[in-house]
Amino acid sequence: MNKTNERLGSLISEIRQIRGMTQSEFAKKLGTSQSAVNRIEKGGQNVSLDMLSRISDVLQKPLISVGNQGVNLSIEGGNELSGKIRLKTSKNAAVGLLCASLLNKGTTTFKSFPRIEEVFRIIEVLESIGVKVRWLPGNDLEIKRPAKLNLEKLDAKAARRTRSVLMMIGPLMHEFSEFKIPYAGGCKLGERTVKPHLYGLEEFGVSIEAKNKYYRVDSTPKRPENVILYESGDTVTENVAMAAAKAPGKTVIQFASANYMVQDVCGYLEKLGVKVEGNGTMTLTITGTDKEIRKDVVYAPAEDPIEAMFFTAVAVTTNSKITIERVPIDFMALELLKLKKMGVLYTATKRYKAENGFTDLVDLTIHKHDGKLVSLDDKIHANVYPGLNQDNLPYFVPICALAKGRTLIHDWTYENRAIYYTELSKIGANVELADPHRVYVTGPTKFSRADLVCPPALRPASLLLIGMLAAPGKSMLRNVYTINRGYEDLAERLNSLGAQIEVLNDL
Repeated sequence: MNKTNERLGSLISEIRQIRGMTQSEFAKKLGTSQSAVNRIEKGGQNVSLDMLSRISDVLQKPLISVGNQGVNLSIEGGNELSGKIRLKTSKNAAVGLLCASLLNKGTTTFKSFPRIEEVFRIIEVLESIGVKVRWLPGNDLEIKRPAKLNLEKLDAKAARRTRSVLMMIGPLMHEFSEFKIPYAGGCKLGERTVKPHLYGLEEFGVSIEAKNKYYRVDSTPKRPENVILYESGDTVTENVAMAAAKAPGKTVIQFASANYMVQDVCGYLEKLGVKVEGNGTMTLTITGTDKEIRKDVVYAPAEDPIEAMFFTAVAVTTNSKITIERVPIDFMALELLKLKKMGVLYTATKRYKAENGFTDLVDLTIHKHDGKLVSLDDKIHANVYPGLNQDNLPYFVPICALAKGRTLIHDWTYENRAIYYTELSKIGANVELADPHRVYVTGPTKFSRADLVCPPALRPASLLLIGMLAAPGKSMLRNVYTINRGYEDLAERLNSLGAQIEVLNDL
């Protein structure tokens, strides 16, 4: 298979989904078959110049340059930003909800769903096993699953590009006595163990054996009265909660994550008629059912607190006044307290409810600090909720780079992520690696322009973008697929605040 064809196919697939077209609709507009479109997007078919021109017309996107870097960003930095930005719905909630939708044989409609790479990969997996997925106006997503799923057709390539496929085990274990799940991928952050998933699901009668490139799952379903999670992880809690949803009777899950994405998955389970007690706490009691779930439901996930922290870091790093609308405040409260102690100024509106009915939101305004930031005496580290969110921790790195003094940032969750923070030294930050989990950030420093390739991890890659926005002059950030996994239309949205970013498509 030709590598250029693969890159071209991947880009065509990405733009098609952004445009809200199914493969069938795309094929009809091109005057070809869906199977031909599928081959093109998989990189299995050469594309003539005439076909490339037609594809460009249908997608309203020129596809003419050839290279090997994917999508790049040209950034004219050093500009003060201003204005309002409305948050998108949560990426981490979205992937869990997509997996949970497999429990429902009716129609699920998710409102205002994020159009990001991570979501596209899970959709590709769902479509490959027979699920009908359709984008509706307003970024709503309609999901209709067949009575019987065809797991033999599962798209292993798409599945291996995301860890989220592990959460398909919980919903599928009650339908299939034996099936395969490809090894999980996603960010390259070290050896992220899957043992908590194995230990939690084995309480429901699942055994998982690692084979070459996949996990073999054998299931003889049962209902445990009590499950103690080996680790208070987000995806682990979601997986076990989905397994409990179809286990008739009460299951108590101890040491559960109470994080935002878990709360949204539990909110969706309640929409399906599953009784969930303790949502938002570390002890969940789920009353499952062995009856078929066939409901037409509409569910609106809450906005993304990690995106809120991203725009907060943008505002602070560029010394700008920005209002961030619809911030899930309970999942930003500790972060904001620490920033306040560093000298960051902010104001917030009164709380109001998200469309899911239970998440509290505020509109948050970050004010200019005029270079008066100071480092904290204590280290900054993440913890399980209600601690500082592990995905928000990276955004302290560029902020601490501006603060007077030396800050210890301890990223104990992942083996390799702290190593990627040192990439900021390439744009002027003083970041010293103490060990694979800890860095010292010394400030104040001024960011400088550079031409860099994104590291293979979402949050560290986005830190380079933030630093480049603050660095005077033109910078180039190459191969931003990693960032696109978690953020939708990011360049366009930053430009709405006064940034000067040009998106360059270079195959």
